[in-house]
Amino acid sequence: MKIFNIVFVVLFVIFAGLQYNDPDPYVWMPIYLYCAFFCFMAVKKKFYPVWYAIGIAIFLLYAGYKVFDNNGLIDWLQRHHAESLVETMKAEKPWIEETREFFGLLICVAVLAINWVYGERVKAKRN
Repeated sequence: MKIFNIVFVVLFVIFAGLQYNDPDPYVWMPIYLYCAFFCFMAVKKKFYPVWYAIGIAIFLLYAGYKVFDNNGLIDWLQRHHAESLVETMKAEKPWIEETREFFGLLICVAVLAINWVYGERVKAKRN
């Protein structure tokens, strides 16, 4: 788990840095840095289940919004036939940007959930 978290600290910091030229970096930089911080703390064997739950809840709500947004996941699947999201790094079409953001939120949720479960197991072993 230590390697898992070190990898995600690095990835989330890179993800946050890549948001610099995004139209809404004030939203995405804090999201990725939030996850990077809690991965860093997990490397130090410090776990914060309440903060994992808060992050997961907020990110899932935002992901739900991205599903139904005009240019969101459903739009990408139905109207644009799941067009490739990785042809270029620059998202020139709004449905590509929104769908990438949806999957970014799912990555954040998954990593926080994994650390939450792992933290509970570590806590149970200590007791």
